[in-house]
Amino acid sequence: MARVVPATGTGEVADRVRARRGGHLTPLDEALLHSEPFADGWNTLLGAVRSNMDLPGELRELAICRVADLNGAEYEWRAHAPLALREGMSAEQVAALREGADATPLTPRQLMVRDYTDAMTRTVSVDDELSDRLHSELGTQQFVELTGTIAAYNMVSRFLVALHVGQQRQTEESEVTA
Repeated sequence: MARVVPATGTGEVADRVRARRGGHLTPLDEALLHSEPFADGWNTLLGAVRSNMDLPGELRELAICRVADLNGAEYEWRAHAPLALREGMSAEQVAALREGADATPLTPRQLMVRDYTDAMTRTVSVDDELSDRLHSELGTQQFVELTGTIAAYNMVSRFLVALHVGQQRQTEESEVTA
């Protein structure tokens, strides 16, 4: 169960968030709106990450899904796995993003992005060889955008997990799986 009750979705900031979301608020938004300045900045940053960059959507969603899996943010995974499919990843490639899964379906480029995401998420530091290869593959702008996306979604996943946003009560989970 979430650690904070949903905030009321009223006011200018909530309206801006709703506009970006196509008219609705998510449980994440309802948690963020307890601090309007934070919610407003978050909305601007994540709006840019999701909609205003040259990084291919497939690579963006691959990185987001991998961060979600590594950090145990199932709410984030449920939101972004379908987007990864819409961006052109196969169901087998999306499944390969789970920790410990067979990575065979991933292309060499996808593997490189996965490994970069793993390094940034697990240890923060990325070795020079991997960084140089990925930078060469993507070019400077997309390399920076990928790095920013991974950083931003590590922030998202940590917020979601810490506040239990989108998590069901243990008894509800048992009922769903029973």
